[in-house]
Amino acid sequence: MTIAANVKQCLSNIKGIEAQLSSLALTSMDEDTKKVFHESMETIASVNKDLQTRVLELERLEPQYKS
Repeated sequence: MTIAANVKQCLSNIKGIEAQLSSLALTSMDEDTKKVFHESMETIASVNKDLQTRVLELERLEPQYKS
């Protein structure tokens, strides 16, 4: 598996984690728990954005990695 494929797989996993945290934040009954899930989701969203930028950079530098 190439580096680009590994980064894309990681990005896919991060998106799933972000969605799960969002769902947990919405369905939690306890306000403190909701806050923790929401803050975690925001952190993961930042990582998601960074990885998306990295994928675009990889694709720009190495055209063979484009989807």
